[in-house]
Amino acid sequence: MNMINKFSLLLSFIFLITLISCTQDVYDPAQDTLRYEGEVHIRNIRQLTFGGNNAEAYWSFDNKQLVFQSDWNKINPQGCDQIFTMNADGSDLPNGDKYYLVSTGKGRTTCSYFLSDGRIIYASTHEADAKCPEPVMFSEGRYVWPIYNSYNIYVADADGSNPDVLIGGDSYDAEATVSPDGRYIVFTSTRSGDLDLWRYDLKTKEYLQLTNEVGYDGGAFFSRDSKHIVWRASRPKGEDAGNYKKLLSEGLIEPKELNVFVADIDGKNVKQVTDLPGANWAPFFHPDGKKVLFCSNHHSLNEGGRRFDIFMINIDGTGLKQITNSGIFDAFPMFSYDGKKLVFCSNRNAERKPTRDTNVFVAEWVEEP
Repeated sequence: MNMINKFSLLLSFIFLITLISCTQDVYDPAQDTLRYEGEVHIRNIRQLTFGGNNAEAYWSFDNKQLVFQSDWNKINPQGCDQIFTMNADGSDLPNGDKYYLVSTGKGRTTCSYFLSDGRIIYASTHEADAKCPEPVMFSEGRYVWPIYNSYNIYVADADGSNPDVLIGGDSYDAEATVSPDGRYIVFTSTRSGDLDLWRYDLKTKEYLQLTNEVGYDGGAFFSRDSKHIVWRASRPKGEDAGNYKKLLSEGLIEPKELNVFVADIDGKNVKQVTDLPGANWAPFFHPDGKKVLFCSNHHSLNEGGRRFDIFMINIDGTGLKQITNSGIFDAFPMFSYDGKKLVFCSNRNAERKPTRDTNVFVAEWVEEP
């Protein structure tokens, strides 16, 4: 075979490989049955849980696993939320199961997160009582969240073994997340007498109070460069402040008026990002640090406020954009550490049937639709 024929054959081979590659990369919206019209920033959505209430799913530092809380009776017959891990691609774990219990199976748990070394932190009431604490959803006609002082923050090995109190006391200590550099934990606590943000230094073991205004400060996350935090907060005034303090004295909070704030990791330079009615919560920084995703019902208040969608906004409060459009409930967004995927929780399903089940979903993130 002469050189010309060899070169022609090589070009044909390169063309074939390129054609196959391009064909594999073609996106077919009709096959993306979990994606709703208008959801241009997410695609190839995959459902990872299939019943009950599954929430607050967060990535491991290597982007391979998720840790989440669940009351799904198929995997958790105990009756209230416990902490599980699963592979982010939906594949089986080494033991052949898809979900692995990493909390004790006792008490109530919430707000789990991976440490940079693969260990897990979560809040739990199990040492105060092995039974589930009494659930509270309404008080004097108000929808409320219970604030259990029996919550402590535990650290455990990746398989759930050796659980030990990391942050605790007689106060509510929960809602802990970890900085991407692995140095700090930010959490919510009533140790100041109010629901404030605190920072724990994993290296020095020192605590720093980050917020001190009357109102609920919680659900904080770090920016990708570990220099800033974003969180949800209420800022009640007058009679509302009195009602807030009364409910808190009863171990309750009414999460109806929340907005998103950002600050430096030492609590300085606080800026309010959203100024919207309703509940604006579950914020998470976009990988570029200039935007945040958050959950909100501000657009559905005239319909009762039961529709929650994920929105994106610049940290200066401009450029509000709706990300999800299921018409039901979408919340708890978190970008993978490589910025390529988004995990979130939703009531959606491929059959588009009404359900109260909240499940975990992973989608590819499309920065430029």
